[in-house]
Amino acid sequence: MTNENRNLGQLAVRIRRHVIEMTRLGKSSHVGSSFSIVELLSVLYSGVLNVRPDQPDWEQRDRLVLSKGHACAALYAVLAEKGFFPTDWLHTYYQDDSPLAGHATHSVPGVEVSTGSLGHGASLATGMALAGKRDTAAWRVFALLSDGECDEGATWEAALLAAHHGLDNMVIIVDYNKIQALGYTSEVLSLDSLAGKWRAFGWAVREIDGHNFAEIETALGAVPFEKGQPSCIVAHTIKGKGVSFMEDQLLWHYRSPQGEEYEAACRELDGER
Repeated sequence: MTNENRNLGQLAVRIRRHVIEMTRLGKSSHVGSSFSIVELLSVLYSGVLNVRPDQPDWEQRDRLVLSKGHACAALYAVLAEKGFFPTDWLHTYYQDDSPLAGHATHSVPGVEVSTGSLGHGASLATGMALAGKRDTAAWRVFALLSDGECDEGATWEAALLAAHHGLDNMVIIVDYNKIQALGYTSEVLSLDSLAGKWRAFGWAVREIDGHNFAEIETALGAVPFEKGQPSCIVAHTIKGKGVSFMEDQLLWHYRSPQGEEYEAACRELDGER
């Protein structure tokens, strides 16, 4: 393992450790949804996104829309780790008077838009990217979607619009963990072939292992994949990745880690350090 990947791995463990603690204290859920995007966020905020933690509203920053806003615990954790706000804030997550609400909230430094009403993040990102393209701005727009959002028509309307306008300053990353709120995506509404669908809508597409740092870095370093086309990364992930008894389990879309389960999760994560 290279030093760079070792550092990314350590960051990923810290993010997961924060998420476990945050959701325990707040008696909240969505651990599985947060864990599946940890490696993606780790790479994005370790050199891919052009952002300034001390100037979160810097005009030339790249924009990230966390469309799956229920997984905001992971986003808050990486933002705190990168210095957008004090890590002490994380201990207040989902509690009364906390700045950190249970869905991504734009009043938090580093959070672009409030999300959580699923299916709208792609549209928001498309509007931002279109504005940037018309202003000939250098900044880019990244949107991190859940796979379940690809059931929704609004996602595909945005996909059509982005391709029509040649928004090669836009990147969608689909967290393809294959579990949504009510079951496996194959049972609720099959998405296969998900990559093929994005290609048919005019996007340049790559499929990667969403937990492999090298594959994530290579893909994100290559955008735009094609000039004049928006880019889509279909990231194959595992819901609950990082804690064995949470992996690929629908239960951890909703369950709060308490008691023995919390302690067991901490032991696993601490053992990875």
